[in-house]
Amino acid sequence: MKKTESRDRPRPVRVVALGGGTGLSQLLRGLKEYVARRRKEQVKRPIADLAAVVTVTDDGGSSGRLRRDYKVLPPGDIRNCMVALSKDEALLGRLFQYRFPTGHGLSGHSFGNLFLTALTNVTGDFPEAVRRAGQVLAIRGRIFPSTAQNVTLEAELENGRVVEGETEISRSRQPIRRVRLVPRRVKPVPEVLNAIREADLILVGPGSLYTSIIPNLLVEGVTQAMARSRATRVYIANLMTQPGETDGYSVADHVRAIYKHTRDGLFDWVVINRTPASQKILRSYLAHGAEPVAPSLQELRRLGLRYVVADLLHQDGVVRHDQRRLTRLVLEEFIKNPSSRKFLNAP
Repeated sequence: MKKTESRDRPRPVRVVALGGGTGLSQLLRGLKEYVARRRKEQVKRPIADLAAVVTVTDDGGSSGRLRRDYKVLPPGDIRNCMVALSKDEALLGRLFQYRFPTGHGLSGHSFGNLFLTALTNVTGDFPEAVRRAGQVLAIRGRIFPSTAQNVTLEAELENGRVVEGETEISRSRQPIRRVRLVPRRVKPVPEVLNAIREADLILVGPGSLYTSIIPNLLVEGVTQAMARSRATRVYIANLMTQPGETDGYSVADHVRAIYKHTRDGLFDWVVINRTPASQKILRSYLAHGAEPVAPSLQELRRLGLRYVVADLLHQDGVVRHDQRRLTRLVLEEFIKNPSSRKFLNAP
């Protein structure tokens, strides 16, 4: 009987999450609780490995300053993911997020950003600095910048104007026709492609479409590795449109924009929120040019996509994905549910 149960039990899965900004760190914060450290934990913690692939095109704030002054990759999104995956968010996590309020040259910088910058100069390699910092924080998972090259994001707008830099792109109020990396051919960190090849589940989003999601997929080999992967590939749709980036976009519009920059059929599933925000919060968002992302279910079906619609909204002055509900959905629908897993019974 024990042998039969062992054979029928779904094996622990290897998860890769791609993105940037607060969306990726929120997702990781929930999933880390289900990463098994030892074999005996695998029944309650079914994730064998959790790898985060993080965009490195940020050029604003503390990250932008350090990038310009020290020629390092922007550490901000990496730092947020480290804190999200850390074993002790209350102490070391809080230290890494500490932001200096005053001081010539220090004001506005976070300790974590400075730590990663110093460690990069000591090791001579940003990915190695990220790995070592992860050891300091005892993170439950692995974090990789999508590339070790110093890249810039460039956008071609619908009016033909070209805008350079993530900050300027976000400020633009013209519709975006296409974004690209400069230089055009950007090599990935080798571990990124290895993680994608070995993945059982690939999660993309939530996050800014043109400045967090698509830049990762433009790194050479990433889209191809995803397309060839045996993993179940899931896009987690944003809750609200982003002024200057995705005005009026539906969920299907987000997917089509990704396909336009990569290739058709990159995803198997889409995760969509169905909980409406309060009228008070909606008025605040509408005043700033943002609105709820329309689900556009029929269009998704025409794109050949399956979808899960659930109550995923958390609102407390701003709207965010509810961390616990999103984690539970990923676990129940894509990790514990054999019918949604392409890798069922894979060796």
